[in-house]
Order: sequence, then C-alpha cells, then structure tokens
Amino acid sequence: MLASRAHSRIGTVRQLEILLTVYEQRSISGAAKTLHLTQPSVSMQLAKLSSAVGLPLYYAVGKQLQFTEAGQTLVDSAREILKSYEYLELKLARLRGLDTGRLQLAVVTTAKYFIPHLIGEFYEQHPKLDILFRVGNRQQIIDYTGEDEDDFYVFSHPPKNPDLELVEFLPNRLLAIAPEKHPLAGRKKIPLEEFASGPFLRREEGSGTRHAIERFLQERHIDLNIRMTIESNEAIKHAVMSGLGVSILSEHTLAFGGHSGLAILEVESLPIITHWYLARRKSRPLSPAAAEFLEYARNLETVPEESGIAWPLPPNQ
Repeated sequence: MLASRAHSRIGTVRQLEILLTVYEQRSISGAAKTLHLTQPSVSMQLAKLSSAVGLPLYYAVGKQLQFTEAGQTLVDSAREILKSYEYLELKLARLRGLDTGRLQLAVVTTAKYFIPHLIGEFYEQHPKLDILFRVGNRQQIIDYTGEDEDDFYVFSHPPKNPDLELVEFLPNRLLAIAPEKHPLAGRKKIPLEEFASGPFLRREEGSGTRHAIERFLQERHIDLNIRMTIESNEAIKHAVMSGLGVSILSEHTLAFGGHSGLAILEVESLPIITHWYLARRKSRPLSPAAAEFLEYARNLETVPEESGIAWPLPPNQ
C-alpha cells in the first residue's frame, strides 16, 4: 500500500528511465532517438511525471533543456532507484548461475591492445556470456567509475579511491622507442638525460602512460624536450617512425600493435615498471560472470599469445 502511494507521487520506473535519458541528451528529440520512441510519447510521459510530482522538472533555453531544482532532485533519486534495480539483477544472476549474463569492462587506451586477447580466451570458456568493453584515456575511465555501469575498470595507474577494490594482474613495462635508423638505436646503456634531451612525443593530459612517465622523471629531476602532444599510441608510433622524435610506450602497444620501423632503446633506468589493475566498485554486487573473470585475472601469469606474437617483447627487437 505504501509502495503504491509512493508510485503515484513519483511516477513509474519507465518514466524515470525516460527522465534520465532526457537529462543526458538535454533534448526531447535526442532522448526519443536514443529510446526509439516518438517525441510526443517522450513529452507525454514527462508531463505525467511532472504532474505526479506536482512541480515543473525542466524548461527550455534555446534548443537545450535546463532542469529545475525539483528536476535535478528527481534525476539524482532516479539514478539511485534504477541502480538498485541493476544491483537486484546482479544478485539474481548469481542465483541463476553463469550460463547467461553480461560482463562489462572499461579500459584505458593502452589496455585495448591486450584486453581483447584476455576476453577472447575467457569467452571460449563461457560462450553464452555477453561481453562488452569501452575504451578511454585514464581520466575518462576514472569518470566512468563514478557512473558505476561497468563490472571492472582496467588501469595501469588507478586513482586513489577508497570505494574501489584493486587487483594487480599483469606487469606493464614502458619502453623507450626511436626510429630504427636513429643515432641512439643499437647503443648500450644510453644515459637517461641524453634520451630525454631529444625531441619527445608525449600522450595527452589524462593519459596513464603520460602520468607514469612524468612521475618517473620528476623523481629523477629530469625534464623532457617536448616537441608534440599526441592523443593516440598508434599516432605516436607513426610519428616516431617518421623521425619526428622519440617516445616511451607500453610494451603491450608494441607487442600487439606492431613495432616495425621502430628501435627499442636500451636507456639507463628504463623500462619503467608498472602493473595493470582490475578495479571494481566495492558496493557493486559481483555477478557470476564478474566473479569468474576476477578469478581468471588473478590466476593470469602472462598475456595469451596470439598469431605468433613474441611475449614478452625482446628489449631490442
């Protein structure tokens, strides 16, 4: 009885889903397209929701919608309500077992080179699972942890967040690279200062690789000679091949993404040794698929070899 009275005041679950989509899209037309509904249907459901609440939820400013205090309050609560439904589904999935279900991961850019190989081997063991992953730089994945839509987040440098449980599962070496005909190619024990003095190509702000390199060099009081900032490991590799400068990239990028035309340099104090981590929100229930994948990652000693890839990559191949 109490539930039915509350239902009449705050609307239906479907209306809350529509509200959140409108909030994210900031337009009725965008929400209608996302939800595969007509614009009149979306408008009608929001009108019913506003009537149930007894307060206006938003207003138009040009072509965008701005939410009122009541609308923002309802959006925040709607997220919690819908998240509780998702958590309920995860708990029920645990009771149903592993035969069906979903595993969702969000991974930093560099991890996209080896995560598909891990997922492929895991999927062979559990072919009925629906496995999804999305990719972003370190800052984007940190932002995703706040959304709590993924089972795991893959970082080489996870954020300091007490709400996250971290599981270290693979080493990640960052190697110095140059064009294969660079003057430093083939030399032994290159001084770090000499390497850093050359034109350097770095990743963008928010990249985990950049974060590791900057911290490593700050500890040694060494500055880089920055020539260019590039938002892609692949683009950095091609820029290095073209003679635009030197760089430092993950071993995984080179092993799985290819390193033809590049020389891996033997620089003193390198490689930078980091590790990959699976991070998960402690409050999020583990589905059977997530629990199985966590155990799989914990027992992993190396990346599965695919198509004859040498692993780990030789230091000066």
